[in-house]
Amino acid sequence: MKRRSILSLSSSTIPCQKSDPLFVSVRQISSGGSRPKKKIYHRDHQLDKVMDLQKKPSLILQLKSIIQSQNNQCLLLRDLEKEVGLVAKWNFMSVIEKYPSIFYVGGGSGKELPFVTLARKAEKIASEEGEAWNLMEPILVKNLRKLLMLSVDCRVPLEKVEFIGNELGLPQDFKKSLILKYPEYFSIKDVNGRAYLVLENWDSSLAVTAREERFAREGVLQSAGGPKKVRITKDGNYVGPFAFKMCFASGFRPNKSYLEELQKWQKLEFPSPYLNARRFDVADPKARKRVVAVLHELLSLTMEKRMTSAQLDAFHSEYLLPSKLVLCLIKHHGIFYITNKGARSTVFLKEAYDGTRLVDKCPMLMFNDRFIALSGRKEISSSDSVNYSQVVT
Repeated sequence: MKRRSILSLSSSTIPCQKSDPLFVSVRQISSGGSRPKKKIYHRDHQLDKVMDLQKKPSLILQLKSIIQSQNNQCLLLRDLEKEVGLVAKWNFMSVIEKYPSIFYVGGGSGKELPFVTLARKAEKIASEEGEAWNLMEPILVKNLRKLLMLSVDCRVPLEKVEFIGNELGLPQDFKKSLILKYPEYFSIKDVNGRAYLVLENWDSSLAVTAREERFAREGVLQSAGGPKKVRITKDGNYVGPFAFKMCFASGFRPNKSYLEELQKWQKLEFPSPYLNARRFDVADPKARKRVVAVLHELLSLTMEKRMTSAQLDAFHSEYLLPSKLVLCLIKHHGIFYITNKGARSTVFLKEAYDGTRLVDKCPMLMFNDRFIALSGRKEISSSDSVNYSQVVT
């Protein structure tokens, strides 16, 4: 397995103390004591590949939305540049030419200008999008409430919600279609000249993390006696109510000492990420483990269980995240994965993926798969009928 060195930092730059169970120095002195060893970051090539696999589907779905926003759902080819810009125009033209099963090009003879619209079969599948949105609404409302409940003041600047709107799956008009529709849950208030999305009512039933829900399904959270004692495992996983699922890269070979320290960290109790972070001393190892739980829950609220590092970084003050967030993510590389593939650095929740496949999909992603299947991608056959309600929990 090919390995890439991406960091060479002094141990003083790690945002964690040596008393941490999982403290690992980024620079380690060799046995000769002369040259420090570089920290090796093991690539996950499957998750890197996810970024490449999403490029064409992203263009197809974007073009679909542009066409649907036009009068008569028909886009004049001369207007494509106005919609996407000069450079991107040629990428979209290539997609139009490559997928006649999705996009139909007409006109160009006589006085009729060339245009593009959805092909008949694509138009039929596109008509199912409304059903997917109807099923998404309660999921989006729930996730927005949880997003606000995670914050220290139960409020988040509206611009930051918009910044991660696509990742959450929010529609363009979410302020009207969701926020104003549910005044019992949300309000928009001015705070020092800045618009904030504010939680109106706390719901304790929602203060349960995706990690806890998974453990409950798997029977890990036992009512009496606690989980059984288990031996140290080679993959770092430990059965317990305060453990995180570990998914190390195939090239990573932890030694016994590392696994022992990891198990101690896995067993370490920590407060719920839904409790106010101001209540805890940031130097407390339990509070530092709680930060991992906050990041885990934030990523779990997104549709594809990933966000750009810039998007995570934007929520420092709302969730009291560590100042050196990237180093914290790298330190917990069994839980999170950072890829530089694509235009921006992206953080994945590793347990959410099986190779390149997202394990659990919401109704909108199920719809997108069905539409993209017209291009020949076989993840969901375009001939199969999909019951979107089956994926609603």
